Amino acid sequence: MKGLEWRHLKGLHELYTDKQTRLKIYSNDYINQVLIKQKKLIRYKMGSRTILEAAPSFKIYFEKEFLAYYQYYNNFFIEADLENNARKTFTEEDLKGLIFVYYNKEELRSKLTTEHKFSAEVFKKQNSKYMSGKPSLRNQILKILGITAFPDKEAKDNTWRIVCDCPDPRVIVLCENLDCLKVPVEYKANNIELWYVGGNNTAPLLDISKEKLQLPIFYLCDWDYAGLSIYSRVRRIMSEKGVQIALVRPAAGTKTLAVGVKHHKSKWRQKPFSGLNADDFTTEETQLILTLIRENIWIEEQNIDLIDVLRTNSLL
Repeated sequence: MKGLEWRHLKGLHELYTDKQTRLKIYSNDYINQVLIKQKKLIRYKMGSRTILEAAPSFKIYFEKEFLAYYQYYNNFFIEADLENNARKTFTEEDLKGLIFVYYNKEELRSKLTTEHKFSAEVFKKQNSKYMSGKPSLRNQILKILGITAFPDKEAKDNTWRIVCDCPDPRVIVLCENLDCLKVPVEYKANNIELWYVGGNNTAPLLDISKEKLQLPIFYLCDWDYAGLSIYSRVRRIMSEKGVQIALVRPAAGTKTLAVGVKHHKSKWRQKPFSGLNADDFTTEETQLILTLIRENIWIEEQNIDLIDVLRTNSLL
């Protein structure tokens, strides 16, 4: 959504329906620099520095770029009976998190853990105190879950196995992170069933019967030390069930990040092949991992185009 918060989207929608807004959306860089100054789709009302007006061509632009987003999230707020006024500073990550919690509330509530642990799992890109610093977001999540507070101690069994069911799946993809499961519509349309088994907590896999593992199975993860070492554990668990699992390898040119980027904790080890088990990886995977180690970079799961990779390998 180009860095827009829900309040900005509300203001743009007001411009779309009423042709003007008093909401202070001009503080957003994209709206100020692109929509007002560069494209001139929005302008200040003559004689006012607080009222914005829509230029004639704004309507077409909004319909192309933002209307589907607005309708999707607005319909969610209505369905979930949540307040959605223009004071809400929800980012797109916040909105996806709320939707994920809403559609998986029974599983999440049955294995409820502390606020910091919950926040770290649902909002993977943020630190564990993220929800604490956003009380409106925290209160909405509490309402969805039907609780008044998170427990003070971690549950003994807080490993979630969350499945986005697919009517006619062709493949199963185990995801290290939750992002794909937050908006799974595109994956369902491509016959991909997504499973989340708790990232580092691979224990839920032990209880999955072999009968549920008859489809081709893939593992989607961060290509860093932590993600690849977890894959090795998952591979061993599956092997003991007589099931093969393959790693989703990023396409050439996939965006990489410096290992030291903010909020990233997984570092390559000062050992041959970073201490990973080389037998778990194909020749092509090994070459990519060696490049990542040598250049001290990594690939974030969210930057891997899962559907494109599966199609390229004739798996969809």
